[in-house]
Amino acid sequence: MRLQGKVAIVTGGAQGIGRSICETFAREGAKVVAVDLSDMTYDCEGVKGYKLNVTNRTEVEHFANDIVSEYGHIDILVNNAGITRDALIGKMTEEMWDLVIDVNLKGVFNITQVVAPHMIEQKQGSIINIASVVGEYGNVGQTNYAATKAGVIAMAKTWAKEFSRKGEAVRVNSVAPGYVNTEMMKTVPDKVLDPIRQKTMLGRLGEPQEIANAVLFLASDDSSFITGHNLSVNGGLRL
Repeated sequence: MRLQGKVAIVTGGAQGIGRSICETFAREGAKVVAVDLSDMTYDCEGVKGYKLNVTNRTEVEHFANDIVSEYGHIDILVNNAGITRDALIGKMTEEMWDLVIDVNLKGVFNITQVVAPHMIEQKQGSIINIASVVGEYGNVGQTNYAATKAGVIAMAKTWAKEFSRKGEAVRVNSVAPGYVNTEMMKTVPDKVLDPIRQKTMLGRLGEPQEIANAVLFLASDDSSFITGHNLSVNGGLRL
């Protein structure tokens, strides 16, 4: 098992891609802490739910201390928590902008800033930011979301440099999924999804497990010489 003995934190772990990542990590031997705003139950062993607002700095600091006290170390951090509040720029309110920036950027900043020192001290770790194809190419009606997802790619590249300055093996990468068959996507009508499938070289949407497989690769020692990289997992989609 590729993550045997590892302790992993996955934000946004209640559903969709985050849930698939948690379950995949647990099957690979990790002790997984799934973080979300909602209560969580899992059928698989090895996943513990933790209710947390990643935008609340005090909560995040207490959380990190609790995890280190309970497990002794943190080996993997997956920054997956994110929200959307879509609108064309002319109709996007300040509240819509601020909320997406707060969760998708500040939340990632908060938890990474408190977890990274533990990894640096132990001289090893893997951090993966979940970005989006929208952060690579932009998308109509998603100014706020695209900005945050481009931001977490840039943050990963920056942290890869910062967290290895003194020879520490703390790797930081990002994964940019395309459109994926989550519960949320199942509510989108085919007239919206069909053009996306047509723009995708593989002619379909992705599955959560396919994204989780990519994250597993970057979390494991299989990718021990990869850092500062953004891995696009989108079936060849070009927006």
